[in-house]
Amino acid sequence: MIIMRDFKGNNINVFILAAGFGERLLPITNYIPKPLMPVIGLPIIERVMQKVAGINAVSIGINLHYKSEDIYNYLKHSPYIKRIRLFFEDSILGTGGALKNAEHFLKAGHFLVYNSDILSNIDLDRLIEFHLSSNNLATLAIHDYPEHNKLEISENGLLIRVSSSENHSASAMFAFTGIAVYSPDFLNFLPKGRCSVVEGWLNTISAGLNIGTLRFDDHSWNDIGSPSGYASAVIKHLRAEGETIYIHPSINEKKNIKFKGHLIIENDCILENNNYFKNCILLPGSHPNPEVEYENCIIGKEFLIPLEESVFLGSSKNVNTVCIGQGGSDRKYFRVKRDGEPVVLMQTGRNDPDFCRQIEITEFFYGLNIPVPRLLEVDYKNFNAVFEDLGDISLYSWLKFPRNKKDIVAVYKKVLDCLLLIHIEATRHLIECPSLNDRIFNYDHLRWESNYFMESFVRGIRDIEINNQDALNIEFHRIAQKTDSFKKTVIHRDFQSQNIMITDNNTPRIIDYQGARIGTPAYDIASVLWDPYYRLDDDLRDGLLAYYTTKLSVKACFLSDEFSDALIFCRLQRHMQALGAYGFLSKVKGKKYFLKHIPEGLQLLKEDAFILKYEYPELYNLTVML
Repeated sequence: MIIMRDFKGNNINVFILAAGFGERLLPITNYIPKPLMPVIGLPIIERVMQKVAGINAVSIGINLHYKSEDIYNYLKHSPYIKRIRLFFEDSILGTGGALKNAEHFLKAGHFLVYNSDILSNIDLDRLIEFHLSSNNLATLAIHDYPEHNKLEISENGLLIRVSSSENHSASAMFAFTGIAVYSPDFLNFLPKGRCSVVEGWLNTISAGLNIGTLRFDDHSWNDIGSPSGYASAVIKHLRAEGETIYIHPSINEKKNIKFKGHLIIENDCILENNNYFKNCILLPGSHPNPEVEYENCIIGKEFLIPLEESVFLGSSKNVNTVCIGQGGSDRKYFRVKRDGEPVVLMQTGRNDPDFCRQIEITEFFYGLNIPVPRLLEVDYKNFNAVFEDLGDISLYSWLKFPRNKKDIVAVYKKVLDCLLLIHIEATRHLIECPSLNDRIFNYDHLRWESNYFMESFVRGIRDIEINNQDALNIEFHRIAQKTDSFKKTVIHRDFQSQNIMITDNNTPRIIDYQGARIGTPAYDIASVLWDPYYRLDDDLRDGLLAYYTTKLSVKACFLSDEFSDALIFCRLQRHMQALGAYGFLSKVKGKKYFLKHIPEGLQLLKEDAFILKYEYPELYNLTVML
């Protein structure tokens, strides 16, 4: 039960239903009760408690029956333990009987009920406020979900009946989300003993009172009641965080794992060298056989549940056309089948200026053996192109597994070798690529980055107005001017771990290079070795930097001192740009998952500014404020 006093002086109790057997989830629930099913490192009941705690919860009531001891043993270590009140049921009472059993707690005022197997971003405050302003005895959160549409709703939003029949007189059929608000008098319409809450709804309607509804069609909702529903919920949650891979922190052994597609590995799993996974969820304590190639399945301790590949592809039912990519670009990328083989279809907006440039740079780089995807087909009329499929694993994802330092260094050296080809070979043949010749990464672009940082991050995310903007602008001018003064080569300009794909034999390939320009190569080095997406150990970074600068000086006669001077300025510029991008993408584009990269990006910027704090004190003081 949760007691709240924030809605017009009313007391609102919240009750979480968690006693069910979870029979549709068998055989999983023979081992794990449904409320403890993990969703990216946290049991679903923990995520539900986080959700209801957002409405200023005071205490949390939970009913228990099936595997109640397992759930209790988890809850006693929950951060919400001081708020939790448990209602044990000797025999299962159903969704209505559970409320009647807790009547002495719930009758004090209006109460919210939330099923523990639901993941949703429904606005609970809105639902509660709507109920309190109505004459409803209950207000059900509903949505249009065809496979579950059983509630017949009148034009004025009242429940008429519950039916699976298509013969109905209401304006529409809707589905119950498992979330509702009730007035205390509703308890009078529930019989004692085992019963469904639906019985209470119907009794209320028969008495001439209202069971109202509030639609939440534009929201996220998942029921984990079946293996496919559970897998779909986990994948949607993962993608909402901008990820395709999740590895629980308890997985710390350094193994050579091969994987494709989506992969979720929960706590205490035992992995072996050469394990192979494609679109798999490993439940806690599972120990996959290294001789088996696992695809499209849930793996448990002593069971395996095969699933349709479409479950792992989001809402798409067509496994031959799959939307891919989680980055900040507005371009759309789809994995499609051509002659039975996967390729990547890129779609851009009409008259996208990057489209023709990407085609030209692709052919230019590919001709110099720079490892970009091979161009297979171009449709200039519709601004589409088909590329070689480089798979699913970026350097960012590859690094999520625990790795030996030796393996990390080996991959990064290959990555730097790719970068050297851009900086040296592409620069030597620059005349062969007209699209690049006049694209100079100069003072104006560098000042745009610092302005972007101020507008999208300092003001947009931190909501800080600067009193000494003129003094800051003078420093930004000097930093941009200094950065622009260094020797230039062709650069990728966004050379970070999410734009580097790792293919067979840990071979890196490069994507998202259409923004390439002529600028100081130290900018790319700052992007990849001081990457907010993955912090390298200082000793590894120093060794990799020496590896790169040695080769650059030998092959391109680039003075190491000049490169070192340029590097700190490029670090400042790059990290300002990254923070500006995270602010813009999260706040303007709605890609909230970029917010999680801000702490590391800001820490890197603070380290940069500290090095030059006496030369650029205003910027240093700003970073301290942030």
